[in-house]
Formats: sequence, structure tokens, C-alpha cells
Amino acid sequence: MNYIERIRAQGRDANPFFTLMGVELGGIGKGSAELRMPVRPDMMNGEEWLQGGIFTALADEAMVLAIYPLLDPGERIATVSESTSFLAGAQGGVLLASGTVVKRGRRVIFAEADVTREGEDRILARCSAAYAVMRG
Repeated sequence: MNYIERIRAQGRDANPFFTLMGVELGGIGKGSAELRMPVRPDMMNGEEWLQGGIFTALADEAMVLAIYPLLDPGERIATVSESTSFLAGAQGGVLLASGTVVKRGRRVIFAEADVTREGEDRILARCSAAYAVMRG
């Protein structure tokens, strides 16, 4: 059973990070995925803002879930590069991460994700990444 099959069968329990961070699954389609995560006090940095790596981790997971339905049996992925632009901070609320596949090549898949706060259109963080496709 591959990762996306485990996610569909077990929900967030298939990913220990999701359980730890309180991530909830949204829609997962071919080339798109959404995740939801409440911001908690223990996620803040010393300045009382959401720690930036959490934006990136949430965006990365949304991109990965967008990619997996496009993979052939026996294929896996590994992150090659990833870049996050932090556009605004968060001090509470619920974050939404929307991942989208930009291009699927034979050896590399490019994806993007935006992180917003639930009920708002303003983008808090934008992430883009490249993933190597591995077979076998």
C-alpha cells in the first residue's frame, strides 16, 4: 500500500506529522490537495508569531498529496528543492494549505502551494518545490 492509499484508508493517522500538528485532510485530487491546521500556542516562535518552518512543512505536505495520485505504481518522490516566500505572519486561527502540481515530467515534478488563513483570501506563504521521481 503506497502513501496515498494509506492516507485514504487511515486518514491523518497514516502520517505521524499530521497527528502531531493537528493537520486535517481536505480534498485530494489528481494534481491538487488541501490541508487544514489550527495554529496552537506551542507552534509560536519567541516573537509570538507562527514559526516559519511550519508554513513550509504544511505547504510541502499539501504539494506531496497533490502529486501522489499522479504517480504510477512503484513510483515514489523525494524533495529536490523547495523555496518559501513568507508574505504575512499568523498568530492564531486555522491555516489552509492548497497544493497544486505545475508540471509532471518523467524524472521531476514541480508543484506550488499557498497557505492562507481560513475565511481570508490573503496569502500568508507561497511555496514552490521540485520533487525527483524514483522508480522501484
